Amino acid sequence: MSTVVREQDLEALVVGVTLLGSGGGGDTGAFGRMLRRRLGSGELLLQDAADVPAVSVSPIGVVGATSVLMEKLPSGGEFETAVRAVSRWTGQDVTGLMSLEAGGLNGLTALIAALDLGLPMVDADLMGRALPRLDQFSWAVAGRSLTPCALSEPSGQVIVVDNVDATGLERAVRSFVAQTGGWAVLALAPTPVQAATADAVQGSLTRALALGRAHAALAPAANPAAVAAGMGGRLLGSGRVEEVARHLITDGGAAFGRGSVCVVDSGNRSVIRIETENEYLLALVDGDPVATTPDLLCILDRRTLQPIAVDIVRTGDEVVVLALPGPTWWRRPDRIDHVAPQAFGLPYPPQLLEAS
Repeated sequence: MSTVVREQDLEALVVGVTLLGSGGGGDTGAFGRMLRRRLGSGELLLQDAADVPAVSVSPIGVVGATSVLMEKLPSGGEFETAVRAVSRWTGQDVTGLMSLEAGGLNGLTALIAALDLGLPMVDADLMGRALPRLDQFSWAVAGRSLTPCALSEPSGQVIVVDNVDATGLERAVRSFVAQTGGWAVLALAPTPVQAATADAVQGSLTRALALGRAHAALAPAANPAAVAAGMGGRLLGSGRVEEVARHLITDGGAAFGRGSVCVVDSGNRSVIRIETENEYLLALVDGDPVATTPDLLCILDRRTLQPIAVDIVRTGDEVVVLALPGPTWWRRPDRIDHVAPQAFGLPYPPQLLEAS
């Protein structure tokens, strides 16, 4: 069944994809405004794969440094350039789009591309949330190739990458964006919609919209337990951020941030420690692990209930910490190791909320 997105739905959608970012995925604000301008008073359908059986979809989104992206926003032409390049290389037309990842700004970029290119938008993606690495795309985890694919950057350069595995593609992407401005649009090969979504997380943007609507329905002065219940999650605690630690780690020539956030619960004085990379990955209460990726760890401003990202949480913030159920796609034993804490070098087994 298709989900209709109209102008009045955009605020909820932006909050929803931000929550699916689990503290990462990049700043959604600018892309929310861009989507609002593109959509205007019109509407966009998030279509189930069964509703568009003849479509050949390309998963599309932005890769690279999201902080640079905020300084150099896409013109929109990057999407078309990448789609045309991968179509030329494969000899197949792209007749539909889906998201690379539903969490963070990439939950919105494919929608902008669909409006710009006049293509149907399939409600599926390759992560169901935000994750940092290309080998964590569901296609890669399922043993499918991510190539051929095309990369397009703001000044007009475009490359096609083929015949490499996910690790090789990661290296190619890093090299390309390091030389061309920090980010690029990535478009994967056009694939028949049923095959494309067979190894994808389906309905993730509809879920984002539902999360955003549940968030909007919360009373401004809602107590933390009511916030967690209203959003279908588990309250881990609420209180003041007492410490934020950040440091850089270099791995294979790439530098990325690691850190931790410590919150002292204002009620029982327990210490909540959240381990971070690009996203919130692991929560411990008084040293015991209580919630982990691939579930969603969220830190909300206590007063406004707006999500606070990993890179802007600060000492002194008054916050609510909660866990929301992650995509069920990752719960299978042959998949979860790719996104559990151990995949990020954290020596803890996954601690997941009960599946609803």
